[in-house]
Amino acid sequence: MFQDRRLGLLLLAPATVFILVGFLLPVVILLSGAFKTDAGWHFQNFTEFFSQSLNREVFWRTFRLGLWVTGVSALVGYGVALTIVDASATQRGRLVAALVLPLMISPVARTYAWVVILGRTGIVNGFLTSTGILDSPARILFTETAVFIGLVQLFFPLMVLPLISALENLPRDVVPAARMLGANWFQVFWKVILPLTREGLVVGGTLVFVGSLTAYVTPAILGGSKVLMLETLLYQRVSVANDFASAAVIAVILILMAVLTNVVLKRIASTGKGGAK
Repeated sequence: MFQDRRLGLLLLAPATVFILVGFLLPVVILLSGAFKTDAGWHFQNFTEFFSQSLNREVFWRTFRLGLWVTGVSALVGYGVALTIVDASATQRGRLVAALVLPLMISPVARTYAWVVILGRTGIVNGFLTSTGILDSPARILFTETAVFIGLVQLFFPLMVLPLISALENLPRDVVPAARMLGANWFQVFWKVILPLTREGLVVGGTLVFVGSLTAYVTPAILGGSKVLMLETLLYQRVSVANDFASAAVIAVILILMAVLTNVVLKRIASTGKGGAK
């Protein structure tokens, strides 16, 4: 048994070295730059970062859009997931295929498609002006609305798929039982379906929120320089300003937000389980 253990450790050694050298070491070096200054190691870089109004605005915009994208994806996602679960086997396969198909297309191509749709001469403005709703094309591109639409379309399947898995494991008799006891559909969803599918919501919410925080292509194309988010601001600080200290601060903020999101959602899910018991 001792020899088998040694053999296992030897087999794990190449992968361990690769992860340490290729991933962990560069990340540690990058993140250490956020705390290292000429005066030593402390939080001066964070203080200077948040002392600038632009940085605070970009931080809150990123956080706000992440919450909106996650919330809308969850609300609409439950309806889509319930529809797919209740459909027949043939229809379910088609609906899931239609849901997964966008994931097989490059995010760059999908984002540029929104440029065509939302541009001044795009489909949306063409419809609004031709029907007389607007006298002149509206500016939709390079706004928070455009970034929001692009992020929802980009990450919506990542919310629906975990919800489908959670709903498929939902006992079939709980909803009819709640309806027989006099609960309306809102009460059935709020007190029965939602508590029993919290884990799927946690997985989907984590994927969508963290993805919205860290996405670069969609905010860069649909938001441009007028709607900066943390990831586009990080790129500017590195490629334009050569400000690696601020870039490291942004990287730390993004990592902390991702970790805290997962912790909070897991805590909510565990609290729901405790209440259900």
